[in-house]
Amino acid sequence: MVWRRDPFESVWQEMDEMRTDLDNLFRQMTPRGRFLPPGGMKDRMLPAIRGEFRVDIREHDGVVIIVADLPGVEKESVSIQLINPRALEISCERNDEKEQKEEGFYMKERISGSMSRIVALPADTTNDGAKASFRNGVLEVTLKKIQPAASTRIAIE
Repeated sequence: MVWRRDPFESVWQEMDEMRTDLDNLFRQMTPRGRFLPPGGMKDRMLPAIRGEFRVDIREHDGVVIIVADLPGVEKESVSIQLINPRALEISCERNDEKEQKEEGFYMKERISGSMSRIVALPADTTNDGAKASFRNGVLEVTLKKIQPAASTRIAIE
């Protein structure tokens, strides 16, 4: 009996190596469930979404407008930070306690925890002249658009 070598053996080895390389790359890019901002590792790691809230983003007359629904959140517990020109972090703490009593029925429910979300912006922005308002659980942030720096040639000496 003649044993023949698998003609795809080298292909399987290459695929295993590629999978290992990709796994290592993703581990480097996403330590502890975090994502990289558009500016890369040097800017800051972005926390993964914890909790849930909806965000709408639109551009209008040289500004980017971000609207986030934060039900059950107090204005004082909301934090907004422009991480880089194309990434805005919105985070908050929610502590909501409900007590309901009816005949033969008693319930006490507590909802608490932190929520955080990184929003990718459609254009480069600046926090100079930024405006934010919070009414009835709705956060609205307005950021001015800026022109990205033009690339310039570097002379070689």
